[in-house]
Amino acid sequence: MIGMRITGGVLAAGTAATAIVCSTAADRAPATPQAAPAAAVASPRPTETLTPVLELPLTNVAGKTFTSAIVDFPPGSHALPHRHGAAFVYAYVLQGTVRSRLAGEQAHEYHQGQYWVEPPGAHHVLTENTSSTKPAKLLVIFISNTGDKLKTEDAPTQGTSSTRG
Repeated sequence: MIGMRITGGVLAAGTAATAIVCSTAADRAPATPQAAPAAAVASPRPTETLTPVLELPLTNVAGKTFTSAIVDFPPGSHALPHRHGAAFVYAYVLQGTVRSRLAGEQAHEYHQGQYWVEPPGAHHVLTENTSSTKPAKLLVIFISNTGDKLKTEDAPTQGTSSTRG
């Protein structure tokens, strides 16, 4: 059976004044005061939001689709490392400053009015809003194989995550 005990005295709301210890009955020892961790639990860093604007098959290029999207980066946000499959990607900064890096290349900062391109198969290892107080926004154009996912995030330790968009 698992028991729970509070050591170190008083539990105060809003401050870490005690340590909570989980143990089995066999592990229990006399309580000794312990310092609580000084840092609060950090919330996860925000990520970007991709909103498709137009998706249109290219009638003069069989099997290809043109997709445009707006990508919003809240202050301090980033995109997880990802790929865009066989898509050719054009990204234009509408607002703010975005730091971007493809695998094998150096990171670059792109300001409003600047752009970059990504060749098919590129591994996008860094994309982030450089400001912790102001949003950033991109217009992104994809020329992809019709029906392909536009973005596939790198597989986390426990599985993969991929989205159309």
